[in-house]
Amino acid sequence: MNPIDAFYHTVHDHPGGAESLAPRMGMSASVLRNKADPKKDCNKPLLADADKIMDLTGDYRVMKALAHKHGFLLVRAPENCTVESDMSVLEHVTGLMVAQGKFAQEIHTALADGTLSANEMTKIEEVGQTFMTEVVEIQQRLRGMVG
Repeated sequence: MNPIDAFYHTVHDHPGGAESLAPRMGMSASVLRNKADPKKDCNKPLLADADKIMDLTGDYRVMKALAHKHGFLLVRAPENCTVESDMSVLEHVTGLMVAQGKFAQEIHTALADGTLSANEMTKIEEVGQTFMTEVVEIQQRLRGMVG
């Protein structure tokens, strides 16, 4: 998903949509709808708009889309107050196994008909990023255990 589409979906998927978010962003719902509309040439979203939307919704698709577009993985930093344990690492290792299975299944499904479409490749990339993110999260948790 590209960043503009991510902004659109963040606005429209939020309960109440633009009507709910716009007043909290200091703008009218029509201006926010225009900013979120990828077909509009006016009222494009600013970085400040994306930042505020993420603060208000807790939806980070815009940031993930930007990272993906530029070849980066986005991994949430662990809470500083979180004390890592063997069990928390084990929970993430099992999450990694689930993500690996989804990644392999996506590849298997895409290649089953002998062709690979652009949409199938996009989905493989998305699921692959989730898999790679799980690896980095485990590394971060292990790093937090270093004494």
